Amino acid sequence: MRIGELAKNSGLTVETLRYYEKQGVISAPPRTESGYREYPPETVYFLHFVQSAKSVGFSLKECRNLLGIFHHRDAHTCAEVKQLSETKLEQLNQQMQNLMAMHQTLKAISDACCGSSESAANCAILNHLEGAVVS
Repeated sequence: MRIGELAKNSGLTVETLRYYEKQGVISAPPRTESGYREYPPETVYFLHFVQSAKSVGFSLKECRNLLGIFHHRDAHTCAEVKQLSETKLEQLNQQMQNLMAMHQTLKAISDACCGSSESAANCAILNHLEGAVVS
């Protein structure tokens, strides 16, 4: 199938497909005599796999690694895949902690601001941000 049809069947844009090909997520397909990419039908399946992996937080590089394992399951163990999953969970936990800390700080400085129509010369939010830069 040509790239436009693959885009339609996968729900991705042509630009995304070209990027995935360039990044090695999907293999470069053979081309027709006129230069059109001719993707095998199973490419849609692999793209859905990538989309599924991305939806739980895996980066494109990690998706490429997972696809490599997926393609060669007999040469890999569940322990390898589990380790990738555990590593991603640790990263997500750290991101959530960082976001929670940012949320708490922003909430506190927002609550400290009177929000009036007075000059921002003494705005608690600006003063806090200025102090964070100076510190």
